[in-house]
Order: sequence, then C-alpha cells, then structure tokens
Amino acid sequence: MKLDRTSLALAATVLLWASAFPAIRVALDGYGAGGLSFVRLAVASLALAVVAPLLKVRHPRGRDLPRIVLVGASGMSAYQLLLNWGEIHVPAGTASLIVAVVPAISALLAAAFLGERLTLAVVAGSAVALGGAALIAVAGGGDTRYTVAAWAVLAAAVAQAGYHFAIKPLLRRYTGLEVACYAMWAGTVLLLPLAPGAVRTALSAPADATLAAVYLGVLPSAAGFVVWGYAVARLTVTAATAALYLVPVVALAVAGVWLGERPRPVELLGGLIGIAGVALVNRRPRPERARTAAGTSPRAVPTRRRS
Repeated sequence: MKLDRTSLALAATVLLWASAFPAIRVALDGYGAGGLSFVRLAVASLALAVVAPLLKVRHPRGRDLPRIVLVGASGMSAYQLLLNWGEIHVPAGTASLIVAVVPAISALLAAAFLGERLTLAVVAGSAVALGGAALIAVAGGGDTRYTVAAWAVLAAAVAQAGYHFAIKPLLRRYTGLEVACYAMWAGTVLLLPLAPGAVRTALSAPADATLAAVYLGVLPSAAGFVVWGYAVARLTVTAATAALYLVPVVALAVAGVWLGERPRPVELLGGLIGIAGVALVNRRPRPERARTAAGTSPRAVPTRRRS
C-alpha cells in the first residue's frame, strides 16, 4: 500500500507541475506577468500557511533568514517573473522543454559554488542540455519576440537551478517541505510591490484567467510541493527525480488538449536533446562497477539502501 501511495504522489506531482505551463498561458490573458507572479505565490503561501501546522512546519532560525530570502528571490520571485514573461510569446509545451534543463544547470552551479565533483558526464551532459535549450531559443527564426522570450524562459531555468543548489545548506537543518514553505513565503513578500496592480487587475480579469491563477497557486505550487515531499521521503532521490523527465512530455500533451498547441519539429528536437543531456548529467555508474573500482566485493555490501 505504501508503494501505491508513493507512486500516486509521484504521478500527481508530474501532472500538477506539467499542467502549470498551459495554466500560465490562460492566466496571463487576464493578469500579465507581474500580476500573475504575485497572485500565484500569494495563493500558494496562504494555502501552505493553512496546512503548515498540520504538517509540523517549524519556524526557521534567525541566522538562516538571509539564505531563505536568497532562495525565495531566486526560486520563487525571479523564476515566476521570468517564466510568466517568457510564456507570453513561447508556447506552454515549448517552455516546459526549456525548463527541463534545470538539473543540468544545477549540477554546474553545485560544482562551481559548492565544490561538488565535476565529472566528464556532468560537463558533457550540461553542454548537450544547454545546446538543446539554445536550439529551441533560436527556433523562432525571424521572430525576435519569440527568441527573446525563449531566452527569458532559459533565464528562469537558471534561477530555478540556483534555488536547487542554494537550498542544500538549509536541507541539513530543515525538511524539503519546510524549505519550500520558507522560500514561498519569502518570494511572496519580495513581490509585495506588485500587489496593488495585481488586485486592480483581478477586479477586471476574465473568470477563466482568475480560475487558472488560483489553480496555479493551490495545486501546482502548494499541493505540488506537499505531494513531492511525500514521495521523496519514501524513495531514493534518483528514483524520485527520474519521474520528472515526464513533466515536459505531459506538459506537451496537456497543452495540446487544453490550448491546441502543436510544437514545431525543431522545438521537439531541441527538447529531446535537452532531456538527453540531463539524463547524461544524472547518469550514475553501475553499483557493481563502483564497488569493484573501490576494491569491494559486491556481495560484501548491501545492494539496497533506504532513504
């Protein structure tokens, strides 16, 4: 039963995060990039604040507040603003293909700033992934608006990658869900200057745009982090993150049904190249080879590890 619930949580995470890309396109028609960024984070922050006591979310230590502000600015505020602005001109499914390179950028940042080992697979995979994203960015041909917007989406991916490597010190003292809550709340506070405009926009926004904005805050943002935390706590990191390869695939399908989008072949090619690069970055040596290289017999070490 535990395995079934974990699988369902993982599947729900993929579906929720994939559906966010087309939902953004719908909400943008009524709120614009800035208004949507604030409304989405504000709704998510409120939802998380309601369930935080039930999930036993602790108060952060004072010494960690500067880093929490940093990760909130990067992974929440900047990511939302850049992605929303980019999706004004970039189709939802295409945006998901660009954002899929986040793990590759995270690996490079971790190597540069956290001293993590920089292997040939990380370098080659990151180069391939970024090449795929760049191919998508120039796929607009002479459409300058598309090209600039695509680079903005890639910048959003860089901001999200910065979040992933910057939270590592926090994860030594807090759970992943707690860190997500702190970052969400910090990101919302940083976007408070956009609140007056967002409120004015909400008064005249179409109903479908408002529903999409609320959906983004409650489900992909708030519920998405909760169910993701549930799944990650019961699986190895490798097993959990492997499921995220499905996010752009599902996003393309949802965008096709919901918005009628059909990505161009060159965009799909760039996306496949990007995902292949991320797969190369996340490639791990086979346990038997790693143990042999360390001079350890495979039978002398348990082959299963719980996280």
